[in-house]
Amino acid sequence: MKITETQLAGVYEIENSTFRDERGFFVKTFHRDTFKKYGLTVVFEESFYSISKKNVLRGMHFQKTPDDHAKLVYVVAGEILDVVVDIREGSNSFGHWYETLLSAENKKSLYLDKGLAHGFLTLSDSATVVYMTSTQHSPKADSGIKWDSFGFGWPISNPIISERDKNFPGLY
Repeated sequence: MKITETQLAGVYEIENSTFRDERGFFVKTFHRDTFKKYGLTVVFEESFYSISKKNVLRGMHFQKTPDDHAKLVYVVAGEILDVVVDIREGSNSFGHWYETLLSAENKKSLYLDKGLAHGFLTLSDSATVVYMTSTQHSPKADSGIKWDSFGFGWPISNPIISERDKNFPGLY
């Protein structure tokens, strides 16, 4: 498992350890001691997965304090364009974003610290995305910012978006 800090503080790309044999492959997506070594959260409270069709855009989601959480994201089927934006007031990188491709093929994960909004666009016909969070989902803390409000150039002009996500306030 190789963990690399990105140019956006609190965002780490993870090249997961993969083991192959005649049966297929096995992927390790979390290793407590490796995460600890990098100062990352090692306790996760919940795990979810979503299945999305091509051109579905989910985001940009986060939870407000005191229920904000770190998140580990990876794809077990398909491919997504994963995007993270810094929403930490007072941060030197407030409003900056990071993008990467996550796929079943590249077997990468993305670790996001607290204070970051997260979203993705499904690039393949379908994608199954797994999320692990360091706090439990709190409906009262559940929030987001509008997907097109922070200057990122999504490669689609008319994505499939939920009414909830369409109605989030803008970052600016």
